[in-house]
Amino acid sequence: MTVSRLAHIPGIGVDRMGNAADAAGAVEMLRLENLDTDIAPPQAAIEATLAAVRRDDANSYLPFLGIHDLRRAAARRVSATAGRDYDPESECIVSAGGLSGVLNVLLAVLEPGDEVVITDPAYAGLLNRIRLAGGVPRLVPLQVEDRRWRLDLEALQAAVNGRTRAILTMSPSMPSGIVHTHEEWTAIAAAAERAGAWIIHDAAMERILFTGEPVMHPASFGNVAERVITIGSVSKEYRMIGWRVGWIVGPAPIMKDVGLVSLSNVVCQVGIGMPGAAAALTAEDDGVAAATAEWQARRDAIVGELADLPVVIPDGGWSLLIDTRALGMDPADASARLFRDGAIAATPMTGWGEENSAGRYLRFVYANEPVARLRGLRERVRKAWLL
Repeated sequence: MTVSRLAHIPGIGVDRMGNAADAAGAVEMLRLENLDTDIAPPQAAIEATLAAVRRDDANSYLPFLGIHDLRRAAARRVSATAGRDYDPESECIVSAGGLSGVLNVLLAVLEPGDEVVITDPAYAGLLNRIRLAGGVPRLVPLQVEDRRWRLDLEALQAAVNGRTRAILTMSPSMPSGIVHTHEEWTAIAAAAERAGAWIIHDAAMERILFTGEPVMHPASFGNVAERVITIGSVSKEYRMIGWRVGWIVGPAPIMKDVGLVSLSNVVCQVGIGMPGAAAALTAEDDGVAAATAEWQARRDAIVGELADLPVVIPDGGWSLLIDTRALGMDPADASARLFRDGAIAATPMTGWGEENSAGRYLRFVYANEPVARLRGLRERVRKAWLL
């Protein structure tokens, strides 16, 4: 019998699609289902990690909240975009990946039944962590304007109420790729201030921007800096998925509670991963700009191939969505047909928001397939969907 805390937590779908693609073992299969990338991590991170394998201090539980070099680097990184100086010792801890950090923060701030405002579509893993922590996701649907995503500001205001404990933000967001504008951040900050709510900011992809604009951080808007908690990681920007290293940065009073949750949950981080993460954050060239340019080229290749189809163009991140309902297909059916007849693995967004919002879409991840392999995508799609 399933325990109650899991009753409303579906899977994410990516695991099933990834397993099916692995089992197929077809070289021609386009792997558009999962957030992996073929772009190498920073060389400095690889070298520091290899050295750490032989170090006794990297094979330790201590320090429980993360090595000091990494905490200093992470606090400096967040301070630079937030417009507020964070103390690495009292306002930063290391987590075992970004999503572990998100769960630890939610466990530290939510009482059972508290509402967390989040956009729709949203990563199912974030929605499920809200539920696992006893919270209730309050979904704000994104709007499509000129083939791009925008936040519905009126819906945001309507979603925030006396039960709102937090607003969970991500920009660029996954899976949509929305990058919030100055107006949208201003509205988010005002809503959080009005509700006395936390802003829990998932900054995993904040520099993967295709807009040419600088990074905007919620702590620099309004008067909410003392209510913003930032979670980052090396997984996406630094291409270090397997290291499982992230960080949580926020005001000292709440960080005491977050640290207690961390000690009670994962206990400590990946010892041999932290030196590499610190090296990535302090590298003279972390490769983020070059990697982002390549990911943008891949996005452009897919958008160009599917120009006549209802694709919503992302302004950042690793993935884009296509409205298969507008083509008369359920996303699960569209996914199955692509897999069977087009050698394309892509994940339907079932459980990534409401059925009439996120449930309309199929996701294409462009982080792991080079432009050369994406050529001819339109013909594969035409064959599978009989378009």
